[in-house]
Amino acid sequence: MSSSLPSNVHVSKHPCLRAKLSQLRSKSTTSRETKALIHEIAILLGCEALSVLDIESRGTDESPIGFEYDAESIDVSKITIVPILRSGLGMIDAVQTILPEPASVHHLGLFREKMTLQPVEYYNNLPQSQEAVAKLAIITDPVIATGGTAVAAIQTLREWGVHHIIVLSVIGALPGVLKAAEEWPESTEIWVGGLDTELTQKGMIKPGLGDVGDRLFGTIGK
Repeated sequence: MSSSLPSNVHVSKHPCLRAKLSQLRSKSTTSRETKALIHEIAILLGCEALSVLDIESRGTDESPIGFEYDAESIDVSKITIVPILRSGLGMIDAVQTILPEPASVHHLGLFREKMTLQPVEYYNNLPQSQEAVAKLAIITDPVIATGGTAVAAIQTLREWGVHHIIVLSVIGALPGVLKAAEEWPESTEIWVGGLDTELTQKGMIKPGLGDVGDRLFGTIGK
């Protein structure tokens, strides 16, 4: 399947990630375990996705035994993390752990209308100042199902003025991932930990992970 995917879609082949994803799929996995697994999978996936970041010199520093060395780092001042509420919150700490310094976080609230399955934006705290616009936006959302939410987030960030977008998702459905990948293909990279082929009539990934937001925050059956 991976050979037929668009060039801006990447499915992790990391064996540890695949094993953790299998654990996450289980209905017996607790809310605490779900939170830990989402975090761990996001670290593994993020390490792959962010390997394209530019490294730059920060001058020289001195080691504990007195030797000078060339210090390198990444400029995070033009990187922002954009979690999709609610479940995208579960991936923020993983991305911040990978980066050498904390990046800004700007939240987007999007939900799917139950009848049409179309995304509805209810919260957006992207700064209006053009000086605050990030060059790279990292969208965190554990699930890409129909792709509508991912497309809406990409559109919002493109209109905001970002140059490049990386979407990090624990799992995606093939139709939704393809839809998201087509939205701004020259500037958007989609990274998923796993890929399922089907959706239910209610727009849930099959077999998928269920409602990750409910699983993360213990609100199943609300």
